[in-house]
Amino acid sequence: MRIATIIGNRPQFVKAAAVSRLLREDHDEQIVHTGQHYDDELSKVFFDELGIPAPDRELGAGSGTNTAQTARILAAVEPVMGELHPDLVLVYGDTNSTLAGALAAAQGGYRLGHVEAGMRSFDRTMPEELNRAVTDYASDLLLCSTATALANLERENVPGEAHLVGDVMADVSLAFRDIAAERSTVLADLALEPGGYLAVTAHRAGNVDRPERLARLVELLAALPAATGLRVVFPAHPRTRDRLEGTMLAERLGAVEMVTPLGYLDFLELARNARAILTDSGGVQKEAYLLGVPCVTLRDTTEWVETVDAGWNTLVDLDRNAALAALERTPPAERPELYGGGRAAERVRDVVASYTARL
Repeated sequence: MRIATIIGNRPQFVKAAAVSRLLREDHDEQIVHTGQHYDDELSKVFFDELGIPAPDRELGAGSGTNTAQTARILAAVEPVMGELHPDLVLVYGDTNSTLAGALAAAQGGYRLGHVEAGMRSFDRTMPEELNRAVTDYASDLLLCSTATALANLERENVPGEAHLVGDVMADVSLAFRDIAAERSTVLADLALEPGGYLAVTAHRAGNVDRPERLARLVELLAALPAATGLRVVFPAHPRTRDRLEGTMLAERLGAVEMVTPLGYLDFLELARNARAILTDSGGVQKEAYLLGVPCVTLRDTTEWVETVDAGWNTLVDLDRNAALAALERTPPAERPELYGGGRAAERVRDVVASYTARL
């Protein structure tokens, strides 16, 4: 069978690292890189580090508003689908690349599989929520990371064949954490001591594109070094850095150490050795849980509700005092297995094989 895998940003590259090698044992898989993340800091390094098969097509969509970017990707993907005639189109997660790939597949009459189906934050202001919900309703094959996601699909009566497979990004985290510890020099490069710093990521449009929210984010981060006595390391997404520098707010970060984006292995090692992680990223929330690092989420909703229920993740939005209180909490003694135990990619492969055999 021919499978077209459409990916376009960092988390999708990581997920493809787990799945693509297995799919290619039995199928003709073609990777289509939309170019949603288009510089080496955010893209090529992931293919190099994780051994992801090189993209067969690169579309160069570039940046822009959600609408403009989705439209460009959709227009670029459509002729590629016509050339490849895939038996199954596979998309991941909740990005503009996900939505555009899903629409191109559905409108072109191609079978569609969604990896990480059923995730819901129930925050309709997030572009990702629209992307993931529309993609689910367009999909023929729904591959769920968690029992909660599966229950969401059942409650919403989403058509399509749903399977609980676990989380493929968890597979990569489990497989690469020891490799990261061996290869990464990030702690030495930044002169960091394990447990002696906080790691920060922030890139959500709701936090960085709205000036009043961005100012609150800066206020929160700037308070951390003095309040905690810890260094604060902030690998800044290029879009976030642009917003900070464009509004002159970067100067108000004070002792916060804003560094360039990290490759996956460096970020894994940075996160693994942090006292805690503050983030607005869904993927990083889950990564923190897998690494056994307390997480403070700079949002008031999350699609990874299991991490909150387990006591390892606290939602604080941009409330500085709530964030500081969360950082003082002692993490639970237990950390239940939530995401498939490192075998999610195998389950994806098996479900895809069974599904395509019936086409």
